[in-house]
Parts: sequence; structure tokens; C-alpha cells
Amino acid sequence: MRGTHVSEANDEIIRLESVYKIFGPQPKGRAFELCEAGYGKNDVQRMSGHVVGMNNVNFGIKKGEIFVIMGLSGSGKSTALRTINKLHGITHGRVMVDGVDVQQMEGTELQAFRREKMGMVFQHFALFPHRSVIDNCGYGLKVQGKPKAERDEASLRALALVGLDAYAQNMPSELSGGMQQRVGLARALATDPDILLMDEAFSALDPLIRRQMQDEMMEIQNELKKTIVFITHDLNEALRIGDRVCIMKDGAVVQIGTPEEILTQPATGYVAEFVQDVDQGRVIQVHEVMAEPHPVDRSLALGDALTHIGDRAGVFVLDDDRRPIAVLTAGDGIRAQSVGSSSIDQAMRSDFESCTPETTLNDVYAAAGRGLPIAVVDADGRLVGNLDPQDIMKEMGRVESLIDGFEREVFM
Repeated sequence: MRGTHVSEANDEIIRLESVYKIFGPQPKGRAFELCEAGYGKNDVQRMSGHVVGMNNVNFGIKKGEIFVIMGLSGSGKSTALRTINKLHGITHGRVMVDGVDVQQMEGTELQAFRREKMGMVFQHFALFPHRSVIDNCGYGLKVQGKPKAERDEASLRALALVGLDAYAQNMPSELSGGMQQRVGLARALATDPDILLMDEAFSALDPLIRRQMQDEMMEIQNELKKTIVFITHDLNEALRIGDRVCIMKDGAVVQIGTPEEILTQPATGYVAEFVQDVDQGRVIQVHEVMAEPHPVDRSLALGDALTHIGDRAGVFVLDDDRRPIAVLTAGDGIRAQSVGSSSIDQAMRSDFESCTPETTLNDVYAAAGRGLPIAVVDADGRLVGNLDPQDIMKEMGRVESLIDGFEREVFM
């Protein structure tokens, strides 16, 4: 499902520029000077007694994307999220949201900005136990001063998105943990914010419910196209839902990229070690592996067509609209020649598999096991790539061996 919910808009809605956040009595003193001089979190702590939450963090988030910030405990991921709505002030830098420096806002201006521009979903549901589901969902609208009828209408729409409109009059205690988290998500959606900030939103859920919530969030995103900043310590979750992933360590950004880039092109040994246990086939998509198509003209003599195959598993025969209708493999061609045939028509076969460039390798493993090339086609069924089974295995082996190309780094 990932990869289908990205907005076509490329404009940035959030940008962090040279952001430092230092915790301690004199954050702009020696600790900040040490950070600027290139010292890391542990050194700054030892030399100044201050804790570095963010160390020269820079990134931009595009409108309509799911941007995942991940890292281990103490990496700075939640701190970064909370600078976006100024739950944390910063030591240095700028935090721009829709062209406005959030960190310069105060008082009623900041309150209005938080209420109207953003919704936040926490790890713990934070529902009012004495309010019904619909009243919990409409609480943000109540704070905005919206009348009861308008609040209820918006709340029911939001609850319907998460499949809980039938539970509108129930109390939170009557719902399971997963259902309560759905109410938390609906509450954030009810105000129709441009941006959703989700801080470890699914971390407290059981694995099955967690996966269901991930699916549900991505389905909602396909419909609403919100900008979502999602915090997690779970790499599998990050790679599954993120359009782009930002990996942080000790308050600094280590790498930003698509899930495929993070997995197949780790920037450091830390990232390579981080991703080494991930099921690559669940993340890597066919377009990362496929080769340029070299279809064969069925008017060619069989011998010439076999030469055209080269070292590939086979080549495809296309119709007039460039849709694959058959495949010619070297084995089939040689067998046809051995019985005296010189025509491609006597050697080609139509029992090939096809997929799209966005298909994951896991989804084509079974088809690849047949040993035939797989036709990669676009939305109109036109051939855009060849996927040879041997290339799948080569890519998986390359990714698994990446960590050997880095010097081992201390993980903690």
C-alpha cells in the first residue's frame, strides 16, 4: 500500500533549518559552542553537563507526504516533532510551517495555529474517561468555539473514517485499546488540520492491531492527503508506511531517503547495521531491479531472436500497443530449433507473469521461482521493464552484504 498515497505536490510545508535544542540551565552557552564545533551528544554532556536533544537538524517535509522520523531512545526524534508545534522551544535555528516561523509565535497566535493547523496523536490515547466517544472526538472543535451540531457532524465524519461511527455514544472504557487509539486519530482528523503529528502513535498496541492501524492510516491518507509527521522506533513500521524516512542518532540526522534508498543505499555503517535484519523483499520494489525492456520482433528468424536474448532469461513479444503477449526464452528457442523450426511463433509461450514497477520483490518470489522473466507493465499494460529471476537474487545478496562494506560502528 505504501507508495500510493503520495501527493503530487512537491512544495514543502515544513522546514527545519539548522535547529539545535539543548536541555540545561545555559543552553546557549558552552554546550551550544561545543555543538557548533562538531562535538557529539556524549562529549557535550561530559564537558558541559547539558543534554543535546537536536544537533544541527535540517530537513524539509513535502505537502501530502508521510514523513517518518525514527531512531532509538534518545535519538531526538520526538524532540524534533515537538518543535514543529512549539511544544519545545529551540536553542537555535528556524522551524518554518507554511512559510511562518513557528518558534517566533506566542500566546493566542500560537494557540490558534496549533488548533487550526495541526492535529496530534499520542502514544497513549489521552481520552477523557467521562466524555462519550463523539464528545472526545469533537473536543478540539469545542475549544475552537464551534456549536454542538457542527462538532457532532464533523466528529461523525471522522469516526466513520476510522470505522467507529457506530460507537459514537459509547464511553472510552467500553472500547478496546485499538479502538481507543482510533478515537484518538479521529479526534485529530475532526478539526480537518493540514498536518498530523503522530508521536509513537501505535507503539502501545499489540502487533496485529498495530498493523491494522497502519493499514487504516494509509487508507485514510489515500483519501485525505494530509501531511503526516510520524515518529517511531520501529524500522519495519517506518519502512512500511513512510514516503520518506529520516533516521536520527544522538540528536543528529544520519540519513533521509525513501524506504528503498534507506535499505539499498545506507549512508553509514550505523544505518547498514540498523537495516540488516529487515525483510528486504517486503520493501524493495521491482523498479529497483528491473532491466530496460528489449522486446523481440516476431518477424525475426528464430536464430536471430535467440541472439537478441543475450544473457537474459528471455525477451517479450509485444502487440501493436506495446503490451506483452508472449515470451521467448533461450531454452524454448533451442528446443524449437532442435526439431527443425525457424519461426519464433513455434517457440514463444504465453504463460508468463506480469507485475507493476511498484510491486515488492516478496510479491513476485513465487513467479520468479518458475525461472521465466516477468513482464513489468504500466497502468495501461504496456511493457516498461524486464525482471529476470537471477536479478532478484543478485539484488538481495547485494543488500545483505552492504554492512560488510562499512567499518562496524558502536550501536549504542
